[in-house]
Amino acid sequence: MAAITDLLDLDAVALDVRVADWREAITAAGGLLERTGVADPDYTRSMIDSVDDKGPYIVIAPGFAFAHARPSAAVHRTGMSWLRLASPVPFGHATNDPVSLVVALAATDASAHTTAMADLAKALGDPARKAALDSAGTPAEILEILGAGPATTAPASGTRASGGHILTVCGNGLGTSLFLKNTLEQVLGTWGWSPYLTVEATDTISAKGKAKDADLILTSDEIAKTLGDVGIPVIVIENFTSTKEVDAAMRSAYDV
Repeated sequence: MAAITDLLDLDAVALDVRVADWREAITAAGGLLERTGVADPDYTRSMIDSVDDKGPYIVIAPGFAFAHARPSAAVHRTGMSWLRLASPVPFGHATNDPVSLVVALAATDASAHTTAMADLAKALGDPARKAALDSAGTPAEILEILGAGPATTAPASGTRASGGHILTVCGNGLGTSLFLKNTLEQVLGTWGWSPYLTVEATDTISAKGKAKDADLILTSDEIAKTLGDVGIPVIVIENFTSTKEVDAAMRSAYDV
């Protein structure tokens, strides 16, 4: 599994870039993927189309948008870009606007980047490292800060615990849902519940079929509206990197 610094090239980091709106922000983040040979312009358009279709579900923490789309022929290799804005712009999210950081992911499959997503979620969820990333003066500093944390080992896919099952859901099942999965697994680990509950990141279409075998779903407000009634509780999380918010949601769901 690739670490975040394996997927983020120095030339794919741009700091204090000025954009007029969210479309220009995603276009600029996608342009970095194009410049480093990760993806073609068609992929950048797909990232914009995803927000047009599903709403600002990619804004998963205050000031942070994680732009991505489904794997396609427009992606040449799995990679990321990092775009810090000179002035934040609104994406239309009710609680997490405006956005000052856009990280874009292009993936060739749904598994190679899971470790990188866990590392990124932990970096952004750590106030000290987040502050360092916000004030870093060069792309090299960004990579140094991202590489400073402990490496994460992703759990084996398909492993089921002896108890229940929880789904974290996003539009494509390979980006924002992985952030939420990582945060939830941190909470379960703190509780000592990891042997009894498994967490699976998935997309909206798959979630409707998998819901019958799950206890509950954690997702964004936009995706919750897309899912509708799936027969199990659907819990909306605003900050996908907040262990405090996820902890409170789980305590309520399981009456802890």
